[in-house]
Amino acid sequence: MLHPTRPLSNKLRFGSILTYSRKMLTSDIQDPNSAVCQVIQNNKDWVGEMQAKNPEYFTNLAKGQSPKLLWIGCSDSRMAVDVLTQTNPGDIFIHRNIANRIPSEDLNVLSVIEYAVKHLKVEHVIVAGHTACGGVKAALSNDSVGILDHWLRPIKDLYVANEEEIKDLPEHERVDRLGELNVIQGVRTVSKLPVVHEAWKEGRELRIHGWMLQLHSGLLKDLDVSVSGPKQVEGIYKLATGAH
Repeated sequence: MLHPTRPLSNKLRFGSILTYSRKMLTSDIQDPNSAVCQVIQNNKDWVGEMQAKNPEYFTNLAKGQSPKLLWIGCSDSRMAVDVLTQTNPGDIFIHRNIANRIPSEDLNVLSVIEYAVKHLKVEHVIVAGHTACGGVKAALSNDSVGILDHWLRPIKDLYVANEEEIKDLPEHERVDRLGELNVIQGVRTVSKLPVVHEAWKEGRELRIHGWMLQLHSGLLKDLDVSVSGPKQVEGIYKLATGAH
């Protein structure tokens, strides 16, 4: 008679996974050619360099953060924010996702914006896309990309709304122009959020910008769509914040 296999307890399952992970990590670290080994060594080198310049660097860094900028960008590995802006840890609060989308119902990005604006009191929100974006390119295609089909659907809608402008452009220009329109949409979404209007109501300086990283040159392009106050937002979106 066959007996059903009893499932491992959570403790045993977790222990087995942890042991396996440690073995894999140890194996990677021992291999001088592994990417993991290189990252860890780079970190050690960087720490040594920073401590040589300023022995109190990490002590001061651990005390807290007061960034002036919130960056909402694409997850693309080429969007290395601190490298392309030559900034240091603590200078920019960062949120990244596929195709730098800002859905008004996404609690992830909304939580980041809420914390950055209300608690860190950033002065600038930067919505940043980039040329040759794979997410935007996928949105322009009829090929399925799994769960990303749902995430990219609003970019398809954005294409439909601007089809006359986009359809006659060469392929790479279609991707880049739709990427710009996605950034502009993101700026508009942020400018309508209650937490942003609360900051303006308090008299705080808060500007929302739309930028594109030009991968072929490495330069950031300002799309000149900045919003700096409620006068630039349609009246229907000006909520009476703090009334409830």
